[in-house]
Amino acid sequence: MEQLRISENHRYLMQGDHPFFWLGDTAWLMLQKLNKEETITYLRNRKEKGYNVIQTVLMHILPGKESESSLAPGVKDVTKEEYWLYVDEILKLAEEMGMYIGLLPCWGSIVKDGTMNLDNIDEYAHKIGKRFQERTNIIWILGGDVRGSDGYDVFNREAEILRSYNPERLMTYHPFGRTSSSLWFHDQKWLDFNMFQSGHRRYDQASLGEWDDNAMKEDFYGEDCWKYIERDHGYPVMKPVIDGEPSYEAIPKGLHNPRNGFWEAKDVRRYAYWNLFEGAAGHTYGSNAIMQFYNEYPQPGAYGVRESWLDAMHHPGAGQMQYLKRLFESVDFVNGVPRDDLLTYGQKERYHRIAVFAGDDYLFAYTYSGDEFGLNLKDYADKTMDVYWMNPQDGTESYVTTLCGVEKYVAKPVRRREDVSNDWVLILRKA
Repeated sequence: MEQLRISENHRYLMQGDHPFFWLGDTAWLMLQKLNKEETITYLRNRKEKGYNVIQTVLMHILPGKESESSLAPGVKDVTKEEYWLYVDEILKLAEEMGMYIGLLPCWGSIVKDGTMNLDNIDEYAHKIGKRFQERTNIIWILGGDVRGSDGYDVFNREAEILRSYNPERLMTYHPFGRTSSSLWFHDQKWLDFNMFQSGHRRYDQASLGEWDDNAMKEDFYGEDCWKYIERDHGYPVMKPVIDGEPSYEAIPKGLHNPRNGFWEAKDVRRYAYWNLFEGAAGHTYGSNAIMQFYNEYPQPGAYGVRESWLDAMHHPGAGQMQYLKRLFESVDFVNGVPRDDLLTYGQKERYHRIAVFAGDDYLFAYTYSGDEFGLNLKDYADKTMDVYWMNPQDGTESYVTTLCGVEKYVAKPVRRREDVSNDWVLILRKA
């Protein structure tokens, strides 16, 4: 496999000479909990749905720390060579399937609590740097749900050593909820692209008084995930941006309390389309049961999980991400940009936001609530444009009309039943 690189405009990823659309899944405990047969089942399911990046962790739970984590049942002993030989096997297996592994050296809490520190990071980073030096399907993801300030010197040292073993391998940082890697590392040369965690909070859950609240420390955008991209693309140095952890399908709204309800497929789609139409370089999906690979009935899992990971593989939101990927890969998305300025009316806030993404010969617009909106098409008036409505739930494109010489267009989505989500994608594509 070819190692990924950054596009010439510094906004997207490339695989050789071809644009690479990052469609990731959060499989944090895959290496520490699944056996080979289970891993093959999971990876094949994701591959056939169009996923090409699997985010997982080498060391999430250390021996002797199991009692401190609700995610611990069934984890392997990372201090044994047997585990590392297994990791080698799984990385090779993923490569044979054509899949990249977004690999976290260790979960951020291991750095935050001082277990991994400046006294021992050199030994560990050299170990994994040398071990995986020749593997081309790895993307290093430092951090792991912690602020960069919780181990700033350790993370920078880790990055320096890992980069020395494979200077061309891409590297980023998975941050704390509702923050971005840019807040600490944007100017570091080792950070090839920014990753943010838009997280699991609703608009009205800015601060619940819980351990992972951060509204008073960094910017809080609620469910407006696209604002992280807008901010990160506003720095003088341009770097690609990816949401590495949006709201997971079937996880409680707010993360901790199931009585708040659960995020559903329609929410997963909204985060994905809002991010991509704002210029993200790809998107990472997440599932509550899969990120922890829960299968310990009748023992309870973490975060109100309600089904096994084997059942969660088939959740609708997981399968619907491929339609977004297919849409982007059908056009020259690397040279596309957000174009909300083309809206003549209909733009509102929150759930009624209209997101527009466009290139020279195409235009996409996403409405989550099925609202009517107007478009200024002067940039396309000299082209013949076919118009479609795409249903993001099943990828169906339904032809509407063909435009030529038209400078204004009013989009009126068809209303679905009241009990069905009403998001739509308007597509204008050069005929």
